[in-house]
Amino acid sequence: MLIMDEDNEKAYRWEGDYEKTWEALREDDSGSLQASIDAEINKAKKRRLLKKQRKVRLGMMRHIFIVLDMSQAMTDQDLKPNRALVVLKVLQKFVENFFDQNPIGQLGFIITRAKRAESLSEMSGTSQSHIKSLMKLSSEITATNAKSCTGEPSLQNSLELAEKTLKNMPSHTSREVVVIMGSLTSCDPSPIYDTIEHIKMQKIRCSVIGLSAEVHICRHLANETGGTFGVILDQTHFVDLLNDHIDPPSGMATDSSLIKMGFPQHIPPHENGKVSMCMSTKQFSVGGYYCPQCQSKYSELPVQCEVCSLTLVSAPHLARSYHHLFPLPQFSEIQYARYVHQGGREQNCFSCLKNLQKGSESSVHQCNKCKTIFCLDCNVFMHVTLHCCPGCINSRCEI
Repeated sequence: MLIMDEDNEKAYRWEGDYEKTWEALREDDSGSLQASIDAEINKAKKRRLLKKQRKVRLGMMRHIFIVLDMSQAMTDQDLKPNRALVVLKVLQKFVENFFDQNPIGQLGFIITRAKRAESLSEMSGTSQSHIKSLMKLSSEITATNAKSCTGEPSLQNSLELAEKTLKNMPSHTSREVVVIMGSLTSCDPSPIYDTIEHIKMQKIRCSVIGLSAEVHICRHLANETGGTFGVILDQTHFVDLLNDHIDPPSGMATDSSLIKMGFPQHIPPHENGKVSMCMSTKQFSVGGYYCPQCQSKYSELPVQCEVCSLTLVSAPHLARSYHHLFPLPQFSEIQYARYVHQGGREQNCFSCLKNLQKGSESSVHQCNKCKTIFCLDCNVFMHVTLHCCPGCINSRCEI
């Protein structure tokens, strides 16, 4: 069926469903498109800030398994050079950001291909082992020309493998599974609805990121377990959907409880010359972290003691998680002309010294406490990464 547009040109009806993105760009007086492009980028940054939930109970001690579809569908080249390599590259950056914002969280990876599920890296609280495993898998895919991506995935086997570990985690922790699904099918040995019910009973939150299209069972899994479901539009959208899982989710627990923790000090090898076995890696080494309750040795933190079940963390890890409980309040956005009319004299961003009067932004962001102004980029950086206001810190230092 044909429709008539404003220019009296014939077009198909389905063409009306697509937004003409090129029409959103406008030239300025000098003929440049940079101002229009900056405006679109600024809108995306503002949407990211507004996504953050406020005044909700968060599950700060997180245990996440990321399930990677490594089936034949991951050889498709709608993401260049192919889906598998793009996903692995994005995940390496995600691992770094995750542990930067969740220092007392733990992460694990599971891959599914040829109707089976296998562990890529065990649940761990450090990023080095995960990044090493992802790089090794990426090299394998490159060397075999993506022939290692084979068969169909098994969503059920992957969920059951993740459940075996997550069900043993303490009840006060957040148990999560993030599935990156490229295939439109799943080969499962039995009805998957029973597995979903078990996952739901264990209070494991499952989220799915689809690379192809929406699949009913993936949507059902996310809805039943309280997770999220999304289908990517492009690589940038995939990064955004994945980064949504960096911040802690709202806690499922309803009762408050005190958590017993141990803070072991690291004993270097030259102080303790005895060779002993690490309880997490099952390898013999010299030095490490010793549980203050049972003296079991571990090579990395955070970890739950396998002997006495005491949660072992370091004081800096706990201090870095403080910002999740008391996030930085949102800044007020005011027009620069109004700011000047109210008596504001500052023309530069307090953080990066960018000239706000000559910049492409028509508004400034002002801290409600110290009344310091910032540009949008610094505003996003402080709320997403820094989690503190330099103006407030400077005011306290002067006092």
